[in-house]
Amino acid sequence: MRFIDIEGQAVTANHLTEIIDSGRISHAQMFLGDTIYGSLALAIAYAQYLNCEHREHYDNPEEHGGLHADSCGKCPQCMKYEQLSHSDLHLFFPTTTTASEKSKPCAAMFQKEFREFLASKKQRGTLDDWYDFLGVDNKQGLIRELDSDEIVKQLNLKSYEGFYKVVLLWMAEKMNAVTANKILKSLEEPESNTLIILVVENSEKMLSTIISRTQLVRIPRVSTGDSFMAGDIVLRHETQTEFGKLYVTWMRQLFKLNMASLSSWVEEVSAMGREMQKQFLLYSQESIRECFMCNNAGVPLLIDFGDEKFNKSFPAMITERNIEGLNEAFDNTIYAIERNAYAKIALMELSFKISKWLKKR
Repeated sequence: MRFIDIEGQAVTANHLTEIIDSGRISHAQMFLGDTIYGSLALAIAYAQYLNCEHREHYDNPEEHGGLHADSCGKCPQCMKYEQLSHSDLHLFFPTTTTASEKSKPCAAMFQKEFREFLASKKQRGTLDDWYDFLGVDNKQGLIRELDSDEIVKQLNLKSYEGFYKVVLLWMAEKMNAVTANKILKSLEEPESNTLIILVVENSEKMLSTIISRTQLVRIPRVSTGDSFMAGDIVLRHETQTEFGKLYVTWMRQLFKLNMASLSSWVEEVSAMGREMQKQFLLYSQESIRECFMCNNAGVPLLIDFGDEKFNKSFPAMITERNIEGLNEAFDNTIYAIERNAYAKIALMELSFKISKWLKKR
């Protein structure tokens, strides 16, 4: 992956190439930002540039997408990175049991699948996309103890090809506590010419001791075309339309709090599956935020709920008096769903809390 292939991130790319060209390379770095905006792609392009034999520097950046420099894309090191087959590139990522791997899953079992997934999504696929690719339905993946053992092993070895060895953890916040603690020492004292990159979307789920041992690289949000961003997912038009209908129905029910119709709604959403429930809640939380911005900051409503009357009237319901309570309620429910809480109970409790906060506008 070359920087030129990563749309909208020239400023960040220039910062990264400057770090390498100046020789100020931290051995442990955290790329903090959503994968859809290029955090993983930038991490891989960064590693490729670091190992490139013939780095290119441009006198006229405007002719190269605003880039000051990039990897050549042609040397043996680049060719291997383009295929994600470089012997000194070690990829770790969340895994779970599948139809073919029924016990003790780890990244080593899914290297082929992960490379195919990255290629199919141009290295911008979300965690939900990865789960869909594996066909694991509602299971939640982790970076596990078996992975940490392999990470420590790789960090203690010298590079095979004489260049930088790169250990890259995608969605590093999915490490469990045991795994995270195992790699702490390695973050402090890796072998020479070793780079550890943690690609993270939510740093609040990381151990503070790990954060303190890494150099932070923030990946900004960039335009994603006609797609709608909700939390850490991008919704295609048809999904956004369906979620909009569900959301409008839900909010209208909460004004009247009709238990029969609300119970029917909860049944419908509960049947969607855990990952889709999470996506819908993220969409709903983002909708609340957009309505607040529309009502209190006077910015145009970016979301079309597919109901003109609702579009005009609902933003007024979200004010300074209820936005924090609503946001906290969504955070707690999303966390509960991620921890395999019983969806019907979680969604019903959330509905009661939203109804209460809407009345406090």
